Amino acid sequence: MAEPATATQAAAPVVALLKDELDIVIPTIRNLDFLEMWRPFFQPYHLIIVQDGDPSKTIKVPEGFDYELYNRNDINRILGPKASCISFKDSACRCFGYMVSKKKYIFTIDDDCFVAKDPSGKAINALEQHIKNLLSSSTPFFFNTLYDPFREGADFVRGYPFSLREGVPTAASHGLWLNIPDYDAPTQLVKPLERNTRYVDAVLTIPKGTLFPMCGMNLAFNRELIGPAMYFGLMGDGQPIGRYDDMWAGWCTKVICDHLGLGVKTGLPYIFHSKASNPFVNLRKEYKGIYWQEEIIPFFQQAVLPKDCTTVQKCYIELAKQVKEKLSKVDPYFDKLADAMVTWIEAWDELNPTGPVPNGKAA
Repeated sequence: MAEPATATQAAAPVVALLKDELDIVIPTIRNLDFLEMWRPFFQPYHLIIVQDGDPSKTIKVPEGFDYELYNRNDINRILGPKASCISFKDSACRCFGYMVSKKKYIFTIDDDCFVAKDPSGKAINALEQHIKNLLSSSTPFFFNTLYDPFREGADFVRGYPFSLREGVPTAASHGLWLNIPDYDAPTQLVKPLERNTRYVDAVLTIPKGTLFPMCGMNLAFNRELIGPAMYFGLMGDGQPIGRYDDMWAGWCTKVICDHLGLGVKTGLPYIFHSKASNPFVNLRKEYKGIYWQEEIIPFFQQAVLPKDCTTVQKCYIELAKQVKEKLSKVDPYFDKLADAMVTWIEAWDELNPTGPVPNGKAA
């Protein structure tokens, strides 16, 4: 059975890559004792903590961390009426941290995720692996059977077109989990004791035109390349759906990355996911999404963005328009979500007035 690394195993000295260029965003409703295990890896970095739920509750952060903490009162004060686009009583509130960050890169993690061990028993520095993924190119236009050709010990295989070997900029790095898998409620109910002990030593680029279920609990991205697309939607309190926040962001992000010629990687790094959420509570949150996704996913598979959508913001506004036109017939919620997507971009541009995020390398 998989077990998390001990504090001693995680305490080996590390080199903090990009420590002045990366923020760690953590959504939470509880004291952040889990940071003690991550201290060797996270302490050199700036943390943005987004407190969900009751803003009068005091969240305790272990000493020695550099952080800023935002609760719902802060979100309302900073965004004013546009705060309506930030979810309440749902981890989707984390995307507020993406908006207020001023760094080039974001790593986001849930507070029930601990340091994992690789098969040799060594503690995994998840943040370091994400950074390696983001700093090396992606290859979305032609699949390499040795997976990521830019990893040490790998390369492009025979028959891989030389014209595509430069790759494209990597916008997002999607990590995985040992112990508790990221299952939906029906799967949790039929496999209550299942634990993931398989460590697959691989990173691969998700091919162009292929969607994927993005999990937000172990995720890093280049904020300058794709930040405005990382909106985790309207979920939680007052909404008919939950637990689809990261899925929505992933589908939007992948369609926009494909259009702009950017890459998304998945695989390493692993974290140790310690706690299974209640499948009955999850089912109440997910049940509409389970039906809706059978129409949502074909919508994204068929979505085409016009050539004049040359920035992430323009792409996202166009997607919002198409959501309103094509998904509102599924449920009036999508009309509300499309409006929130536009509000999100308006709020992003107000807090980040330096200009639109540029596109990557065109396909």
